Parts: sequence; structure tokens; C-alpha cells
Amino acid sequence: MMGDDPGLMTVLLAMFAGAIRVSTPFLFVSLGEMLTEKSGRINLGLEGTLVFGAMSGYAISYHTGSPWLGVLVAGFCGSLFGALHGFLCKLPKVNDIAIGIALMLFGTGLAFFFGKPYIQPSAPRLPSISFGSWSDHPGIRQALEINPLFLLGIALAVFLWWALRNTRFGLIIRTTGDSAPAALALGIDVNRVRLLSTMAGGFFAGIGGSFLSLYYPGSWTEGLSSGQGLMAVALVIFARWNPIYCFWAALLFGAAGALGPALQSIGVSRGYHFFNAAPYILTLLIMIASTSPRRSLKGAPGELSITK
Repeated sequence: MMGDDPGLMTVLLAMFAGAIRVSTPFLFVSLGEMLTEKSGRINLGLEGTLVFGAMSGYAISYHTGSPWLGVLVAGFCGSLFGALHGFLCKLPKVNDIAIGIALMLFGTGLAFFFGKPYIQPSAPRLPSISFGSWSDHPGIRQALEINPLFLLGIALAVFLWWALRNTRFGLIIRTTGDSAPAALALGIDVNRVRLLSTMAGGFFAGIGGSFLSLYYPGSWTEGLSSGQGLMAVALVIFARWNPIYCFWAALLFGAAGALGPALQSIGVSRGYHFFNAAPYILTLLIMIASTSPRRSLKGAPGELSITK
């Protein structure tokens, strides 16, 4: 039936391919924010971490010729931002939301300052794995060109889902996030757990940023992120702080982001900018829905600022 409507098939294939590409940064950033929030801390600075990760990964790939080294360095830079956030947030009378906003501006500003020499040069990009060699249809073959980071993100989501439920460090993170007094009573160093969780979250966000510059769109520009780091916070709320739900929510955001280009591929240009705004509209709707604590904050760690 789909073959009888080539336009519909083209749109669906474009949305499928776009959903995978666009969702990958969302997936890594949301998993990082989910882990950070599970420990009882919210990090709104991941937008700056994402942008700086994109810049640093691109710069390393350009100078060394190794995009995978760029991914690793981007993750390491993200961990440094996470460490700075964690250190500042443990100081007395410091609000983690305000610190996150400050670090978002700081990371973005640093990326723009150090990234100016890399706007024009071309760096080696990440490879993709072809899962469509069995098909003669060019659309299917293109849609099934999948970057390994997407597969790594799926594996990471499954691992975090399992680890948070079945391992000692998962129990420590959940206890710290649900009740700091209870964690202290058990001899858990709350500040250390939150610091390490925030560093791990920053590492994942840095990797998500490197995907933007080294695969899709595949270049370094100052407007590369378009607010994906902030949208990931809404995504985590939508996913109920569940790593598996983060994966499905990232795919949903990715499909929304791919809607405009998919329609343009079959010549639908009217309302193009409206369709490009679909991820932001989806974020707004999720945040509006989040005003009901009984529905949307179910499963939220008790120590989060948004639950107090």
C-alpha cells in the first residue's frame, strides 16, 4: 500500500532517518540530565556543555584527523563543566538552577570564543554503518545509514535502566536523590555522589554535542545547538526520569525535528518554518503539562528543586 503513494513513503523514510539523526544528541543529553537529576540535582547548564562539546570535538578532529578522539575529548570537556557545576552547587546558599544558567552562558561564550577559527575549516566526520545494503531502494538505504553513537546511546539507556535498579551504585544514586537525610544516615557522601553524577551527565552531554558537529549537521557553527540542551530538561520530565522512556522521548523529539525537512523533500514548502518549530512547540506543550504535579512529576527525585 505504501508503494502506491511514493510521496508518503518518501516522507516516512525521511522522518525515520531524520528521527534517528536528530534524536541522538537529545538521547545523550537527556540521559546525562536524567542521571544528574536522579542524584537530586538539576543542571540547566547542559546547553553550554553541548555547544562546547561540539566545538571541542570538531577542533580535535580537525587537528588530529580522528573524529573519535574528538568525541572522547568532547566528553571529557563536558565532565569538566559538570565538575565545576557540582563544586559550585555544594557551596552554602547556592541555587543549582542559577548556577546552571550561569554555566550555560559561560560554556556557550567559551565555545564561541575558541571556536571562531573552526567555522570555515572542514574536519573529518564520524562514519556511519549501513544497514540497508539488502535493499535496492535508495531511500531505504539512506534511511538505514546509522551512526554508531545512536547504537551506543541505546545500549547506554538500557544499561542505566538496569543499573539504577539492580546495582549498589544505582541504589546510592536513587537514595541520594530521594532523601539526602536518609543517604547521610546510611553513611553516603551526598556531595560526592552528586558531583560524580553531574560529571557523568556532563560527559554524556559533551558526546551529544560532538555528534552535532562531527556527524549531523556535521560542521561547527555558533547556532548549532538551537536549544537542544534546554529541551532535554523537558524531555527528562516527559520521560518520568526513566532511561528507557528517555530513548523513546528522544525519538519523538527527533521525529518532530525531522518533520519540516521531510515535507520539504516532497516539495511542501508552505508552512515550512512552522513545521521546523515542531520540537519547540512540543517542548512548550510538555512544560505546560508539567504544571500538574500529580501527573508529570510522578517519579521525580524528592531532592530536586522543582519538587520543593
